[in-house]
Amino acid sequence: MRRKLSHEMMDDPAADRAELEASLRFIRKINVRLGGAQALVGKLARWSKSWPTDRPVTLLDIATGSADIPLACRRWAQRAGFDLRITAIDRHATTLDLAREHVGGAEGVGGIELVEADALKLIDRFEPESFDYVHAGMFLHHLPEIEVMTVLRIMDRLARAGIVWNDLVRSRVGVAAIRVMTTGQPEMVRHDAKVSVEAGFTPSEVRELARRLDLDYAALRWSLLKHRFTLSGEKPGAWG
Repeated sequence: MRRKLSHEMMDDPAADRAELEASLRFIRKINVRLGGAQALVGKLARWSKSWPTDRPVTLLDIATGSADIPLACRRWAQRAGFDLRITAIDRHATTLDLAREHVGGAEGVGGIELVEADALKLIDRFEPESFDYVHAGMFLHHLPEIEVMTVLRIMDRLARAGIVWNDLVRSRVGVAAIRVMTTGQPEMVRHDAKVSVEAGFTPSEVRELARRLDLDYAALRWSLLKHRFTLSGEKPGAWG
């Protein structure tokens, strides 16, 4: 099944706010059901064994959507006794407004800064190694291959300790499954969910991208059942 890029309705700057809110609500449910949020939390929990206790640990979340994954990470960190500070960026103004509402409704969480920014231009905004970790969740499948490589290079450059690419596995099974999962949902949800899976990646494609970018510290983990994968790792000597 060849990778197919199609315009996603929720990326339109003029997207209807109510429809966009419904789509973000669906993505939050999918991130819980299929482990998108837990994928990042699990990595951080494992890596946290080496974290310092005398300073905050920082995370950049690219294309944050409604910032549900940052919220999950921040809640985990609070329970685990870590001060995890998260900068969550998105270039869609309405999406960012909805994220502010979602984060603002989470009492006692704090520690999340929402910033309007373009993922392809982050290197102009932040210095190298500005963050301990950089995460991109369900975003790179929006992009053509050359831009996927650009963002991965930026992630590697901005991350002092490690990266997590958290995205969709492309397969005919996944396309069929998402059609079932979005039955009865609004048009934006049904359309964008289908084209997202069609624009996802196969494990061999992810490995090849990592090889071409010399991301030898990052390992691939994937699940056909959940239609998700992560390419993640910590850099050698990240915490001394």
